[in-house]
Amino acid sequence: MKRIAVIGGGAAGFMAAITAKEHETKATVVILEKSDKTLSKVKISGGGRCNVTNACFSISDLCKNYPRGGRELKKSFGHFYTKDTIEWFEKKDVELHTEKDNRMFPISNQSQTIIDCLQSEIKRLGIRLSLKSPVSKITIENNEFTLAVNQESLSFDKLIIACGGSPKISGLKWLQELGYVVADPVPSLFTFNMPTESIKELMGVVAPNVSVKTQGNKQKQNGPLLITHWGMSGPAILKTSAFEARTLAHLNYQFKVQVNWSDLSEQDYLETIGEQGDKKIAKNPFNLPSRLWLFLLKKVDINSESTWSQLGKKNKNRLLNVLMNDVYEVSGKTTFKEEFVTCGGVSLSNINMQTMESKLHAGIYFAGEILDIDGVTGGFNFQAAWTTGFLAGKNSAS
Repeated sequence: MKRIAVIGGGAAGFMAAITAKEHETKATVVILEKSDKTLSKVKISGGGRCNVTNACFSISDLCKNYPRGGRELKKSFGHFYTKDTIEWFEKKDVELHTEKDNRMFPISNQSQTIIDCLQSEIKRLGIRLSLKSPVSKITIENNEFTLAVNQESLSFDKLIIACGGSPKISGLKWLQELGYVVADPVPSLFTFNMPTESIKELMGVVAPNVSVKTQGNKQKQNGPLLITHWGMSGPAILKTSAFEARTLAHLNYQFKVQVNWSDLSEQDYLETIGEQGDKKIAKNPFNLPSRLWLFLLKKVDINSESTWSQLGKKNKNRLLNVLMNDVYEVSGKTTFKEEFVTCGGVSLSNINMQTMESKLHAGIYFAGEILDIDGVTGGFNFQAAWTTGFLAGKNSAS
């Protein structure tokens, strides 16, 4: 009888264990979780609603949402991706709904629905869950894996490592000792602190469609931007933090961010300004919140009570510059809500992405955030967990 151990009781670990047992019903499957609780990230995700996945059904488009791992995930998504995730949960009587921004949640809008589904599946299948069971050592001998767990030695035929990311490289030393290449973990998905910037006075204001880049970087990120009491957040900022995670860590989170407030070209801005005529400047034509518009006008010393036709060349250039190239000083970061995501982990060069099996040790599989894969917000990190967990479970059972 095949014995399969899954290290880690998160989304990827549960998916791997359930899939392994479904593919090999006679196998003994055990989940070893070092803490006293499981699925903690599932619980807090999406503000407690669980952003299960994203309604992106093109694999090539899906891959673009992963700052690290997107190219390699293309192989994995060919076996299990968004469509399969939706069908998987529907077969377990959990329906998902799609919001305007393509994020997908359970119809209940409660993360507990996903937790209940996963927990009931492991009970139904007879998968053993062992809490407070940290693995302190892995010994590999004669195609068998012996795990040191709470002064016990447990032996298995297959091993799935889905223990989540680590904020420090020291937490991944045990994998380095087994010969794995590990990319140093640094934070991804964080908001920008701006202690010296007065724009914080507009906290709560959302600019609906901006483009953002850090100075010195050509890559732009688009989407809504939220002004907070500490600086800036929202999808455009979070995507920037993810795609530039290593660069910003190297800069010790001291840098300048450049904002195009309506994500328009110079030509589009000029044409719109030219169409305004004798309308008051206070009534902005760029779909910006009025408080933000008045703040920008004040920043470049333009009288909001004047008309557009009274706007001279000098003021027009100043306005154009603040709309297209508004610059803010960033000093520090804040982790996005409680959803800690790391850039870093086990190098994908060590993994067969078709099966999630290690290239170094036959019979060891990897899934979830332990891998050097991370996505932007919107359900992409969970989709990577479901995909890699499914493949690790299926192939460990074959």
